[in-house]
Amino acid sequence: MQHGPAVRRRKLGAELRALRTGAGLTSGEAARLVGWHQSKVSRIETGTSGVKPSDVRLLLDAYGVEDRQLRELLLVLSGARDGGRDHWWQAYRGVLPPTYRDFISLESQASAMRTLETSVVPGLLQTPEYARAVTRAAVGAVDEERLDTLVEVRLARQDVLRSDPPLTLSAVLDEAVLRREVGGPEVMFRQLERLVEAARLPQVRLQVLPFSAGAHIGITGPFVIFSFPSTSDLDVVVLDHLTSSLYLERKEDLQAYTEAFDSLRIHALSPEDSLDYIAAIKDGA
Repeated sequence: MQHGPAVRRRKLGAELRALRTGAGLTSGEAARLVGWHQSKVSRIETGTSGVKPSDVRLLLDAYGVEDRQLRELLLVLSGARDGGRDHWWQAYRGVLPPTYRDFISLESQASAMRTLETSVVPGLLQTPEYARAVTRAAVGAVDEERLDTLVEVRLARQDVLRSDPPLTLSAVLDEAVLRREVGGPEVMFRQLERLVEAARLPQVRLQVLPFSAGAHIGITGPFVIFSFPSTSDLDVVVLDHLTSSLYLERKEDLQAYTEAFDSLRIHALSPEDSLDYIAAIKDGA
């Protein structure tokens, strides 16, 4: 069984490979030290195979890694904090593509999520009716049973906002998100009501980027930045495409998107003014 999303397996593998070479060991020598076949070490280092926290500890001991913070980081990458338990989304493996499962895994483990949305309401804040309309538009021709399942998954994701501690969500919404009548006027009215309710939650910060702001740095498209407890080394940017998702982990990319998000927040309305703005659109003012 693979532990955690592919993006984190690759990062863990790269870190373990660097530690092995730093210890002056070949992959074959490392395998002999821990009693494995050389191919297992290679699969772990390339991210093609999951690795249990206990196996990571064996490798770290073999490489003489005593740095407590580094060991903790690598154990987090291996999913040590998951306790080896199955996650709810694994029941949908036959329905969800791997990239979507990776996204849900990141979302469930993150402590904070920053997102720019330019077309639709963030999935964590969608009403069932809105989620259904968005999903139908996104996947095209699909039978009702599969559509029901996809909507069920989208709504189940929202539990991260009710967990203890909850995910902290900071979202900048282009005004187009509020104006586009997804599902029709009634569905959109209820969705805007939901946004007003969500904006009052302590773990949610919503800001509207009005049309009057003109061109802005986020005009090229939406993005998500996930942050994780204790360390920024796990932070990742996710860019969605029609058929796949792109995960950016380089420090340069993270810095660029963090600066972009900070700039968007400056140009957007304050959370208080944004709440009034959403309410005014809802009421047709």
